Amino acid sequence: MQTTARAAQSNPRTVALGAFAGTALEWYDYYVYGTAAALVFNTQFFPELSPVAGTMASFATFGVGFVARPVGAAVFGHLGDRYGRRRILMVTVVLIGVVTGCIGLLPTYAQIGVAAPILLATLRLLQGLSVGGEWSGAATLAVEHAPKEKRGIYGVMPQMGSPVGSLTATGVFALVSLLPDAQFESWGWRIPFLLGFPLLLIALWVRSRVDESPVFQEMLVQQRAAKRPLVELFRTGGGRLVVGIAVSFVGIGGYYLAGTYLTNYGADTVGIDRTVLLNAAVCGSFLNLCLYPVFGRIADRVGPGPVAVWGAAASAVAAFPIFWLVGLGTAWSLAIAMVAGLVLVSVSYAACGQLLSEMFSSEVRYSGVGLSYNVSGAISGFVPLAATALLAATGGSLWSLAAMLCVFSLITLFAAVAAQRLRVAEL
Repeated sequence: MQTTARAAQSNPRTVALGAFAGTALEWYDYYVYGTAAALVFNTQFFPELSPVAGTMASFATFGVGFVARPVGAAVFGHLGDRYGRRRILMVTVVLIGVVTGCIGLLPTYAQIGVAAPILLATLRLLQGLSVGGEWSGAATLAVEHAPKEKRGIYGVMPQMGSPVGSLTATGVFALVSLLPDAQFESWGWRIPFLLGFPLLLIALWVRSRVDESPVFQEMLVQQRAAKRPLVELFRTGGGRLVVGIAVSFVGIGGYYLAGTYLTNYGADTVGIDRTVLLNAAVCGSFLNLCLYPVFGRIADRVGPGPVAVWGAAASAVAAFPIFWLVGLGTAWSLAIAMVAGLVLVSVSYAACGQLLSEMFSSEVRYSGVGLSYNVSGAISGFVPLAATALLAATGGSLWSLAAMLCVFSLITLFAAVAAQRLRVAEL
């Protein structure tokens, strides 16, 4: 794979920024939506429902985007395996940015009635379709550009978009939340979404400077591109898909439990000021931003599998102490619990880019990585809704949520052990 190494060494900053830019916008979009779903969508789009039902309806629209992601992964993965990773990534980043901005322009239920939540769900569906091809394509492109000894640090670049997107989203929401409540609920909540338009221009400019994957170019020269990548994937890699879905689970589902759900729980159930919770999310994202490169370097030394195993084990051990802190009911204890949860579940997530990319052959890699990651994301998108229902069903017992996080962690732990053994020898 000398061609790959030379291409990666020619302009590593361009490759890294290109992999990072689109996923930063993707995660900005998702954190903005998740935060708005927790804080304001229940009153803006579902005011006729009770507070609990309105919150569950808001989280249901949040989950709709995740349901659409596997469909987007199948469509864009198929196209990416046939026509190139870079070309498809240009399409996905445009769709993500445009839809994010349009949500900021939506009229509310008070203005147009039931059409408002319908439009919100429709835009969320379009978001999910475009995001289905974004992270997987960025991870594939980054790892395929990387020299073998640097796949860990290159593979972590798409994950770097997560804390940057989160920092930007929660930082913007922290600022607009300083507005008086009436102004925040009237127009302040729109500002984070409208910023999607200028952020799109930045991401598009950065990504336009990235070359096509040398692995894909070589595949075209050798005429090895699959004519029906999805068919080939299910024919030869069904078991790998199941493992890939499980590998991603705690990094996505655990993050939304520790972040999105606890933000809502702290604000609505405990009565903690939302600014405190948003600041806790910012702190967790900043720590992840600092730690992701460290985990990438460790993965270069020991492999991505052990990093994912260690992260999942740490999350399982810490699950009950984290929710014990939540149960104390103070602002500080909840903030510490959020930060600890957000950091611990991200250890396994840091290894996902490299680990998933190395599980599939180049002919079906975009499709395989995309479906693995996004099916896991589709399930995880309903974690806040499931956590709300579980807490109600158990009479408010936080230990049930601790058990949920523990189960997520163990699923990823065992899958990471299997995934390490399924890695392909060469990309």
